[in-house]
Amino acid sequence: MEVVELSGLSLLWLSLAIALASMITSITGMAGGVLMFAAMSVYMPVRPLVAIHGTVQVFNNAARSWFLRTSIRWGMCIPFGFGAVIGAVLTTFFIVQYVGEFFPLLLLVCLILYTLFKPKKMPHFKIQDKNFFWVGIATGSLGIIAGAIDPLLAVFFIRDDLTKEEVVSNKSLMQLFAHLTKIPAFLFLGFSFLDNAELIAVLSLAAVVGAKLGVIVLRYINTQVFFTLMKVALFCAAGRITYQLIQMGA
Repeated sequence: MEVVELSGLSLLWLSLAIALASMITSITGMAGGVLMFAAMSVYMPVRPLVAIHGTVQVFNNAARSWFLRTSIRWGMCIPFGFGAVIGAVLTTFFIVQYVGEFFPLLLLVCLILYTLFKPKKMPHFKIQDKNFFWVGIATGSLGIIAGAIDPLLAVFFIRDDLTKEEVVSNKSLMQLFAHLTKIPAFLFLGFSFLDNAELIAVLSLAAVVGAKLGVIVLRYINTQVFFTLMKVALFCAAGRITYQLIQMGA
């Protein structure tokens, strides 16, 4: 893959956009990854974009998890991590050539709409911590097939037994695990982390700064407001995925 070179001004604007996207993720629990990808797509081609975005997301989610480390529930994150690795490996070597993006994304939209608009008597996806192993398998698989892991994870965090800090910290750690599974794929495809190290370092630093600022704001946001913002972001994600499905069917 080619080396990405940006002018000083382009790097400045992109860094600011990434910091803002990271801050939004800390405040709402999601949506920042999509905004970050969109901002990067303005300045770099698709092939290195996927690898650089994934790497910056590793540092971004690692920082957010560290800032909120006292809220991490390892009982759900460790099973998820094992599941994510298994899902990514199985999909990479056995499933990806047989399954397109359409049906996994359609299922994801259905899960999101159920979460947002279900009747009050219907249950949330409130699963036991150990069962996040299965969420990890689904997330690791979907990450390889379609790349859309953020909305899938959010479905399992719209629940009334978690604080806003627990939602953001554990979801960020799970996203970290999922993005780490992609790094071997980037290396296999020939992406040079060393040649792009300076750019990755600058953008990762911007993401970490945004994550820290967002965590500060998060502490002052009412819990009900937080979950409302998260649902709005999830609804927007559903709209984006639905548009993507329409484009596939056109």
